[in-house]
Amino acid sequence: MATSVKTPEESAPLADRLRAVRGLTVELSASLSDADATVQSMDDASPAKWHLAHVTWFFETFLLRDHVPGYRTFDPRYAFLFNSYYEAEGQRHARARRGLLTRPTLDEILNWRAHVDDAVAAALPGLSAEARDLVELGLHHEQQHQELLLTDILHLFAQNPLEPAVWPAARPAPAPSPGPIRWIEGAAGIVKIGHDGGGFAFDCEGPRHPALLHPHAIADRAITNAEYAAFIADGGYARPAHWLADGWAWVKANAVEAPLYWRREAGGGWTSFDLDGRHPVHPGAPVTHVNHYEADAYAHWAGARLPTEGEWEAAAAGMDPMRGNQLDAAGGDARFVVRPRAASRSDAPHQMFGDVWEWTSSAYLPYPGFRPAAGAVGEYNGKFMSGQFVLKGGSCATPRGHVRASYRNFFYPHQRWQFTGIRLAKDL
Repeated sequence: MATSVKTPEESAPLADRLRAVRGLTVELSASLSDADATVQSMDDASPAKWHLAHVTWFFETFLLRDHVPGYRTFDPRYAFLFNSYYEAEGQRHARARRGLLTRPTLDEILNWRAHVDDAVAAALPGLSAEARDLVELGLHHEQQHQELLLTDILHLFAQNPLEPAVWPAARPAPAPSPGPIRWIEGAAGIVKIGHDGGGFAFDCEGPRHPALLHPHAIADRAITNAEYAAFIADGGYARPAHWLADGWAWVKANAVEAPLYWRREAGGGWTSFDLDGRHPVHPGAPVTHVNHYEADAYAHWAGARLPTEGEWEAAAAGMDPMRGNQLDAAGGDARFVVRPRAASRSDAPHQMFGDVWEWTSSAYLPYPGFRPAAGAVGEYNGKFMSGQFVLKGGSCATPRGHVRASYRNFFYPHQRWQFTGIRLAKDL
């Protein structure tokens, strides 16, 4: 990780950031019952209670256990329950069986969190630079789990015929649709991509290195629900010519006809289920909950393609990653607004940060000269560089201040329960 130059958020005292990040996780789960927080809807998702516990285990294990002399773990049994995939930390509870953990209770997990928070806050003044870097890593790790907590709860609640809302709220009238796509010529030739060493970064974001970009243009915004609905109406899910072979096999095997959470109503219109309940699909908002296969098929149908990771990053260079529709702390009514919104018009690419994670055509592979971090935390990113694709830009569920142009999210091509969407590119 790099920490040479701090962003404004990172410049806040570490103790303040610890309270803010850890507090937001609890706030996001405040409306959940013990049952809501315990159930697991599929193997790819984890219970909210598990997310609350795993990030706490991360701080207790890699910081308190390893860097605070005399610290005694709160409950030694929790290491087996809440380790995720760190082989160096030994055996662990099977991922697909996390939803069977009715104990410890949600209240017991929250008590453990408070205990660890107090211990970390007390230790902060005397921590070494190495240990403070681990606190930084732990905070960014927790922000990743804040987004996962939301997407996993959305998937869980979508399985309930009652379709309960996490934060019930009336929606305002839809904003105007953004109008036709404008194509913006991208950088060509040799460009530098990857993290530049200023502020925090995960190890997979570097080293910064040259990349060759061919002449191309990139769309000024994400693809909208209305545009994707036109793809559906034109038989997009019924015409194999648009699809990669694996994608077409996935469509047929799963009888897919629309993005995840979409439903065609009796009158022919579409609705979607979101964290604030089921509502009519906003035609001008970015389409979301589509996987790489769907994104690639749409691009083929539209006579375009998905951008490469380098093209996307070059387009976002110099843009403020704090802007855009991202996750913020709740207001006075303790509710969050977590859904993609229609783009406003501008002359430069917009929606680059926030709204939806944007699929690229680039495989998630190591950059030239990549070396994973030392120790168990080195298992964080590098060992997943196989069979996955890079997504860029963050989403409406990504905590503000978490992403940057070099940030590399990654998922398997069939996965679509995240807030994932589409931006097009084309050759020139």
